[in-house]
Amino acid sequence: MAFGNEQFVTTTMRNVSPRALGAVAVICAFLGSGAALGVARTTGWFGDGETATIVLTQAAPSSVSDRVDESGKGKPLAGNDFDAAEIYRKRAAGVVTIVALFGSRADNGSGEAAQGSGFVVSRQGYILTNSHVITTAGEAPTGEAPEAASSVFVAFRDGDRIPARIVGWDVYDDVGLLKVDPKEHVLRPVPFGDSSRVVVGEPVAVIGSPFGNENSLLVGVVSATERSIESLTSTYDLVDAIQTDAPINRGNSGGPMFDARGRVIGINAQIRSESGNAEGVGFAVPINSAKHSMDQLIENGRVRYAWLGVSTQTVTPKLAGHFDFAAEHGAAVQTVIDGGPAAKAGLRGGGREEDFRGILFRGGGDLIVAIDGKRVTSAEDVVRAVTEQLFPGQTTRLTVLRGRERLVISVVLGDRPANPPSSGR
Repeated sequence: MAFGNEQFVTTTMRNVSPRALGAVAVICAFLGSGAALGVARTTGWFGDGETATIVLTQAAPSSVSDRVDESGKGKPLAGNDFDAAEIYRKRAAGVVTIVALFGSRADNGSGEAAQGSGFVVSRQGYILTNSHVITTAGEAPTGEAPEAASSVFVAFRDGDRIPARIVGWDVYDDVGLLKVDPKEHVLRPVPFGDSSRVVVGEPVAVIGSPFGNENSLLVGVVSATERSIESLTSTYDLVDAIQTDAPINRGNSGGPMFDARGRVIGINAQIRSESGNAEGVGFAVPINSAKHSMDQLIENGRVRYAWLGVSTQTVTPKLAGHFDFAAEHGAAVQTVIDGGPAAKAGLRGGGREEDFRGILFRGGGDLIVAIDGKRVTSAEDVVRAVTEQLFPGQTTRLTVLRGRERLVISVVLGDRPANPPSSGR
């Protein structure tokens, strides 16, 4: 699941015990901390011992536009043909190697050191990476906040290395944000793509520092989209991870995944492999999710997620027929947390848990079929709406089927708790 901090200097190794994921190990593609792809458990939507979003207590600007220079980013490459050499030629200067020092390593050499990747997103000096690259996310005991690296340095393609400041991080989406002084080095920002438009089969290029080999180019295709991936640092899952066959290895974490036009569509984060090597399945955090986190970190100094306080399960036609739902698709409410937003609004969970063809399911609860008028066909749709489109304190309108009755229920969303109460199952 996660590599221990393997060292490229003489330091003390951080030991991390892998957590079994069936017969497959989930491995962060980073010489260091455990990876995190955390948004919300699609079948749980809440859990015990979540890791909270952590940021440093430094003053934040009032406007994103003041700090992120959209006009300074590179333009999409011309044409639609996939030219890996051209992507590398145009984008490699915007990809960096990140060296994170932990403990007292920066002072007397007795701490720990780790290495990952990142990429420049503005001429003001902002650099995106994974949260597990610059913190102990994934290694801190459950319920405890991860610690930031004591020092972080950014190495560019020309070999220059400059210090970076940690702006903040979001363990749920595994996003970390750094800032360097733009006077220290020429910056070559890379442009963002739109991860919601990524399709299976399209070619991708990955640039990063696998096993410490800086500025390496790897190519592959998008193997799947909208994957629900178990987090390595919290109990919330990411529902829109991009799966790829590009050989993502340790050290690639935090680096960019480019589409054919040289636009970033994801941040490389982890692999699932039986051997721990790149023949496994690679995953990237979608760039749309990363931008959501980045914008909040810049503007507010922290990242907030809305919380509904239910667990849901996807309904299929066979499930609908067996449990007598009035629609063949939707998100069936399984449990409702006492005192949570959904409970206060009157949503109802299911009854006794039953095994239906290998699926544990609670029938008899409300079936969510729309959120703010937008159709819901799966549990993942609920996660996307609440996580990516809504904010704490906002009122959302859930269209539910309660038996044969169709209801519209208004819910005032709460803040996602780090340690939500028991579901009472």
